[in-house]
Amino acid sequence: MNTVPLAAAPADRLLARDLRTLALAALGGALEFYDFVVFVFFALPLSELFFPQGTAPWLAQAQVYGIFAAGYLARPLGGIVMAHFGDRSGRKRMFTLSVFLMALPTLAIGLLPVYARIGVAAPLLLLLMRVVQGIAVGGEVPGAWVFVAEHVPRRRVGFACGCLTAGLTVGILIGSLAAAWIDRHLAPAEVLAGGWRLPFLLGGAFGFVAVWLRRWLGETPVFVELRERKALSRELPLRVVLAGHRGAVLLSMLATWTLTAAIVVLVLMLPTLVQKGFGIAPPRAFLGNSLASAALALGCVAFGTLADRIGSGRALCLGSLGLLLGTAALFADLAAGGAHFLPLYAALGFLVGMVGTVPAVMVERFPPAVRFSGVSFAYNVAYAVFGAGTAGLVGLFAAWAGRMAPAWYVGFTALLGAAVGAYLSGGARRGARR
Repeated sequence: MNTVPLAAAPADRLLARDLRTLALAALGGALEFYDFVVFVFFALPLSELFFPQGTAPWLAQAQVYGIFAAGYLARPLGGIVMAHFGDRSGRKRMFTLSVFLMALPTLAIGLLPVYARIGVAAPLLLLLMRVVQGIAVGGEVPGAWVFVAEHVPRRRVGFACGCLTAGLTVGILIGSLAAAWIDRHLAPAEVLAGGWRLPFLLGGAFGFVAVWLRRWLGETPVFVELRERKALSRELPLRVVLAGHRGAVLLSMLATWTLTAAIVVLVLMLPTLVQKGFGIAPPRAFLGNSLASAALALGCVAFGTLADRIGSGRALCLGSLGLLLGTAALFADLAAGGAHFLPLYAALGFLVGMVGTVPAVMVERFPPAVRFSGVSFAYNVAYAVFGAGTAGLVGLFAAWAGRMAPAWYVGFTALLGAAVGAYLSGGARRGARR
């Protein structure tokens, strides 16, 4: 699979404006992803407050997780629509709009009346706000990758995408720390009385700060050149992608599957899985998750830099194999009692940073005129399918692997990622058209 032109600047050195763009983009991404994931950290109080009293706790919590999943299912819609205008009207406009669309519903969730005040309208409004959040993140993540990739020199695209992805993962860490702080400083009754609103109100407020900061960003040089040459797609960008770049879409979706398994299983689900399956105490499980999330941010930058040095395909292949070995080591230790859980989980978090190679793989696969639409469609559809289906897929492995099922599932997707990387490396050796 050949690569296509990325950035207009021929130099390899990052300029001050490039670093400013990366910093502002990563900060906005962290705040936006915090807004998206903080919902799941407060699923328990939301399940008690937004459904009628007397509802079985398991049912109320399942309904809240269903609302959480609706955000994933809404991602393709937002991604496709925002990518269309990003390819036709400019990357910056959609890049700014996405963070605004995330800040507004996050702030609104913090202000919503509960079921005891407005009845069934409460969960319906909560669902609506979650759908808007999903639409926003569907445009934010691929839009941010394309935005930074087209701002920096082409031999720094991996580093830029890795930094941006690190910013997104820091958002998860911030959400986890916010939940831990509230759990430690507020009694359960105080959380139900209004403490649960704090992280949403703060997230919404900081989101509007991110909107203001993005005013200082300029349009990407690649899009400016396309507009000046009148080379913007005259057809529907997504139609062009599906008609002429189906191979790029397939490879991008497979790489996203590996990314999804690594993030959803090893970062979002693992603290609960190790408590239920291996008897790890909750404080130790969440401490391990915080260490792994911090290491993940470093890993994203490291693997993104590696992609610049050896090629995104080779970096994806090596990173996927590292993910396979790290997962096997952690679960083997857990099965033996978990004596080394904390250092192994932190090391695995760093290896999960191989997800920083995935955006570099994707942005290289699509031509500039339809790049936003290509990356957005492949990433968001794959994430909606595999992200929403992760629990079911892990359940299939559990039928014969038991409590080791998460490791087998991640291992399977890691081998898939390694195969994609190896294929792309072969294509790079056959020659890339720049």
